[in-house]
Amino acid sequence: MPKCLSLLGLLASASVLHSAVAAETASLGSLNWLAGCWTQTNGETGTGEQWMTAAGGVMLGTARTVKNGRAVGWEFMRIEETEAGQLVFTAKPRREAEASFALLRLSENEVVFENAQHDFPQRISYRRDSAQAVSASIEGMLKGRLKKIDYPLKRVVCEVTKET
Repeated sequence: MPKCLSLLGLLASASVLHSAVAAETASLGSLNWLAGCWTQTNGETGTGEQWMTAAGGVMLGTARTVKNGRAVGWEFMRIEETEAGQLVFTAKPRREAEASFALLRLSENEVVFENAQHDFPQRISYRRDSAQAVSASIEGMLKGRLKKIDYPLKRVVCEVTKET
């Protein structure tokens, strides 16, 4: 039994080490699956996100929440590669201060950013469910309780207004 526990401990350590190495060598281009226009499946028309592909060391995004036909929330976002090669998610929500979140975990289909010092959220996640669906979420402690908000997104054609 002790050999079994030792092996489990070794495997767990290797997994943590692999995650740390993956975070240190993360490539911004590996997040291009997030690029495009997304509508929130449980939101009102116009609610969603739009992300540009990675270029020049940054991905730029915007988000908008519409309720009763009016924009009640929006934010500007960016995922950038620092000079040290780390990925950082920064958001500037409407009427709030800008906040940055360091890469916690990155895989082929998921990216998680965290800032334990931020009020709420402390963690921001995007998971690719398919080429046409992404699950976004924010989570953390709020008023002494763990809270998670999910944003199911589906890919849509980006709207372009034609000049008349």
